Amino acid sequence: MRHEEFTARDGIFHGYRPALGDAPTLVFANSLGTDLRVWERIVARLPDSWGVLRHDKRGHGLSAARATLSIETLADDVETLLDQYRVGAFAGVGLSVGGLVMQRLALRRPAQMTHLVLSDTAAKIGTPEIWNPRIETVLRDGIAAIGAAILERWFAPAYRETEDFALWQAMLERTPAAGYAQVCAAIRDADYTADLARIAQPTLVLAGAEDSSTPPALVRAMAAGIAGARFVEIGAAGHLPCVEQPERFTAELLGHLRG
Repeated sequence: MRHEEFTARDGIFHGYRPALGDAPTLVFANSLGTDLRVWERIVARLPDSWGVLRHDKRGHGLSAARATLSIETLADDVETLLDQYRVGAFAGVGLSVGGLVMQRLALRRPAQMTHLVLSDTAAKIGTPEIWNPRIETVLRDGIAAIGAAILERWFAPAYRETEDFALWQAMLERTPAAGYAQVCAAIRDADYTADLARIAQPTLVLAGAEDSSTPPALVRAMAAGIAGARFVEIGAAGHLPCVEQPERFTAELLGHLRG
């Protein structure tokens, strides 16, 4: 199996493998509190000829933080990588805050993005009344202070009883508090509801049936705002169906890209 090469560019840690021939390239953007490993089980199931570009958001994983962040600056980072590797056509796959980023790129790079996949996200996620106390707590007490509540929203109850669960708990709690808080603020300040109707790419929208961070009803409402979007609810999964149900997630992804 071909592997990605991992490196850094302008403070962004990322992995890249070029597509072979006319195979598609998938560009992934991950969720709050995770790094690029959240896509590991999906990448492992992709055809070996397909290209892959994934990265750690600012303030997450091995990527350097900035003084301030917005969804727009996170989209800038992805464009930096697209330009570095001269990626032509690509499919954008975004999870949670990564879905906000991919909504922006769908409009910024309409000629390049051939397909869009949005998982467990919305055009507007939460309110200041939700995000501000979380930011304050994380900066004061660290992510571990709210870790249990976050993980309950991330995963269905059955998955929280598995050995794998501890790995994702460690990933979350090792996220730098400042980086996590900055991305919280970026999500808080974003509202792209009015732009949904401008998204023209064939769009697949996925939602974990047991997701309480972005509940299926919220995700479905976003899908209704995108012309022709197909909504799929994935059972036995919370906020990260790519982790809990990788086979179903990949099957839906492959079916969407193959038309």
